[in-house]
This record gives sequence, C-alpha cells and structure tokens, in this order.
Amino acid sequence: MKAQGTVHKYGDNVDTDVIIPARYLNTSSHEELASHCMEDIDLAFTKRVKAGDIMVAEKNFGCGSSREHAPIAIKASGISCVIASTFARIFYRNAINIGLPILECEQASREIQAGDEVAVDFDTGLITDLTTGKTYQAEPFPPFIQGIIADGGLIAHVTKQK
Repeated sequence: MKAQGTVHKYGDNVDTDVIIPARYLNTSSHEELASHCMEDIDLAFTKRVKAGDIMVAEKNFGCGSSREHAPIAIKASGISCVIASTFARIFYRNAINIGLPILECEQASREIQAGDEVAVDFDTGLITDLTTGKTYQAEPFPPFIQGIIADGGLIAHVTKQK
C-alpha cells in the first residue's frame, strides 16, 4: 500500500476536540464530520484538502477524549495518512480500527513542511518528501495490522475473514 499527497502540517498536542469539535458529534455521517474537520484550528482545511493528501503533526497527536469521530473525520476528509512524532494511545487504536493509516516518525514530523509533496510506502515505512528529496524511515505496521487498514478497518477486516 502506498499514499502520495500534499502535506497539511500541525504542531504538538492536536486534540480530538479540534480535530472534530464536540458540537458536531450528534451526527454519524462521515461526510458531515469531514466538513468540520480541523475547523477550530484551521478553518480553511476543508477547502484545501484533496483526496490523498497527508497530515503531518508533531507529538501527542489525537490526545483528549476517546472519540472515534476524530479519525473518521480525518479519513473522510480525504487524508490518506497521518504522520506524527507520537500519537495518543486511544487515537492510535481508533485510527487502526477505522482503517486510517498512521505512522510515527519524529524526524519526518519535524522536518516535513506544509505544502510539501510526500509519498509513503506502508509496507516498508519509507516516507519520501518529494519536495526536498529527503527520506525518513518509520516503523511499518506488522502484516496483520496492514491487513486491517487495507480492508478499511477492523469490522470490514473481520467480516472479510468469515
């Protein structure tokens, strides 16, 4: 599996309340959640994001409440991968559960800039900043987690296994 897109960059401690504000949690529509993704810290995000784009943040991405709505909103907005120095544990697990690819790589999260074009190889964990030519090595997911993500999330994966 691979992804390639333009980077949307954020800093430390991006919490689930700014990924998808609580006032929008009364809907289960993925499209509606996507339309409000990041609006409390980046009002123009939904206007700029394109299918396949990549989100890069620094440490503790997805901290805060355990709402599954946060990775759903990111994935439904068109983001193909989130790269961060570290993720909050519950966000990390929720991302896998809904099939949103995420990678931890401290150097990439510091050096990659907004607007850079980035390619990611999920099988190897190789992150390439096509704008600067630099490469970064993240730890790839083991094959069973890659299978969950490739199938679109845990429920789809389990259903497929039956």
